[in-house]
Amino acid sequence: MDTRTNNLKKWSKMKGENSWTMFKVIAEFVDGFEKLNTLGPCVSIFGSARTKPDQKYYQLTVDIARTLVNEGYGIISGGGPGIMEAANKGAYLEDGLSIGLNIELPFEQSGNQYIDPDKNLEHRYFFVRKVMFVKYSQAFIVMPGGFGTLDELFETITLIQTEKISKIPVILVGTEFWSGLKSWIVSTVLENFGNIAAKDLDLIPIVDTPEEVLGIITEFYGDSSEHKLEPNYSL
Repeated sequence: MDTRTNNLKKWSKMKGENSWTMFKVIAEFVDGFEKLNTLGPCVSIFGSARTKPDQKYYQLTVDIARTLVNEGYGIISGGGPGIMEAANKGAYLEDGLSIGLNIELPFEQSGNQYIDPDKNLEHRYFFVRKVMFVKYSQAFIVMPGGFGTLDELFETITLIQTEKISKIPVILVGTEFWSGLKSWIVSTVLENFGNIAAKDLDLIPIVDTPEEVLGIITEFYGDSSEHKLEPNYSL
C-alpha cells in the first residue's frame, strides 16, 4: 500500500470519529445551559491554578468573592485549585452560589471542595467551557495567572471589542502583575503599531482591592445605567 492510500484511509477513519465528536459537544452545551440558565447574575474569576493558599492573591481572591456574594452575585471559577479554589471558597464562606467549570487536563486540574455539588460542571472541550464563562458572567475578575488566564482575558476583551457579546466589566487585579502588560499594550500595540484604538484600553482597568472591584461593577450596573443583568447573548 502506497503512502497516499494509507493516509487517505487514516483520514477517512478520523472523519467518522469527528462525526461522533459533534454529539459529545452538543451534549456538553446542553448540560451547561440547563444548569446555568436559572442561576441569576454571576461573576467569573480567572487566575492561576498554581497560586498557594498562603500567597497574597489567594486571600485577596477569597475577599473579592465574599464581597461580591454579599452584593448578590454568584461566583463562577474554572473549578480547579489555586485562584479558582479561592474564588469558590469565598462564595462558600458567605453561603453564595459557588460554580465550577472544570476541564479535563493532564495536570493541575481537579474539582475543589468549595464548589456546590450540583453546580460542578465537567468539560472535555475548552471552547464549550469558554462559552459558559462568557454567556453567564456579568463581569470578569482577572487575577494573576499564566497562559490560560491570558487566553481567557484576551478572548473576552476581543469578543467585547468586536461586539460579539455585550460590553461587561473586565477587571484586572494586581497592579504589580498587570501594569507591565498594559504598558506594553500602550507603547507597542497602540502607539507604535496602531493595532488597537485608544478607547480599547478602557476595557481593562487595573485595581488592587475588593472595594475597587465592587465599585466598577456597581457603577456599570447602576440604576441609571443602560446595562442589564442578563445572559450576554442568545444562541
